[in-house]
Amino acid sequence: MTEEYTVKIGTRRSALALAQTDLVIAALSKAAGPSVKFEVHSMATMGDRDKTTPLPSLGKGLWTSELEAKLVNKEVDVIVHSLKDMPTSLPEGCVLGAVTQREDARDVVVFPRRQGGEYKALKDLPEGSVVGTSSVRRAAQLKRSYKGLVFRDVRGNIDTRLAKCDDENGGYDAIILAAAGLLRLGYDERIGQYLESSTEGGGLLHAVGQGALGLEIREGDEKIAELIKAAVDEDTMMAAFAERSVMRTLEGGCSVPIGVETKWVEDEGEKKLRLKVAVVSLDGKKAVDGERTEKIANLEEAEALGKSLAEKLAREGAQEILDAINKLRESAPGALKVSDA
Repeated sequence: MTEEYTVKIGTRRSALALAQTDLVIAALSKAAGPSVKFEVHSMATMGDRDKTTPLPSLGKGLWTSELEAKLVNKEVDVIVHSLKDMPTSLPEGCVLGAVTQREDARDVVVFPRRQGGEYKALKDLPEGSVVGTSSVRRAAQLKRSYKGLVFRDVRGNIDTRLAKCDDENGGYDAIILAAAGLLRLGYDERIGQYLESSTEGGGLLHAVGQGALGLEIREGDEKIAELIKAAVDEDTMMAAFAERSVMRTLEGGCSVPIGVETKWVEDEGEKKLRLKVAVVSLDGKKAVDGERTEKIANLEEAEALGKSLAEKLAREGAQEILDAINKLRESAPGALKVSDA
């Protein structure tokens, strides 16, 4: 007789997080069958509750640490994270057990409805236009190419940010969001432009893990580890481990301007992983870029790829850029921010 049991899933209490959790439950239910039940335990994390402090000033773990405490205390069995929100160093006894198939990893531009389609791309915006984002990574990279634009912080869930963008008194001429969140919530039509490394006018590399979901479990929990294998996408997981290795090696977090882009490509008749990395100063004036393509067969090789490229970039000046940012964070916590207006 098949054992019946209930799996408690922790997640953030937001429309996007709950939608993402439903995707995971659907995948796990299909593989596990009717003997396994799922309970969702949602909560508002520090990042959800604090609507005023600039995200870079809140530091690492703002979306994850409280959920991880519940995992360690066995109040939940698995956490569904947006992988880009997960620090690369996890609490003792916790492991990243699965990474799901990636939604579109790119960032996108959303223009206010009031513009009526007047602008199609960031390069079309006139000098002095205000672009909203809560990410120093996005702002730093875009300042590098779009020197005439002004960047201002915009906080809130996706619905809130879209409303602020559309508000005539909001003052935004565009906002930058992750494609994955918009697509998962059915806001495809709001995407005005996709941004990637090759974008005309100036590219943008996405956040580490962006577009993928990470399932965090307790180390040694073999039953849950076996269960969540049904959600694993091996190509995404290897790409994500390479990206996370870059950030871990450079000792960065989700609030520092490290951009990545991974893609599986055919090279000399073999399937290989191409990894691009950009580390940019807050003002966009200094940057170090790197790229490497290698044949990757497992997670260890993926991590080695990320580490070797990160070490190369560190020697070429990336570490100097990040050290300056961390020094600024320590000396004046409120100074690490998106806004320059």
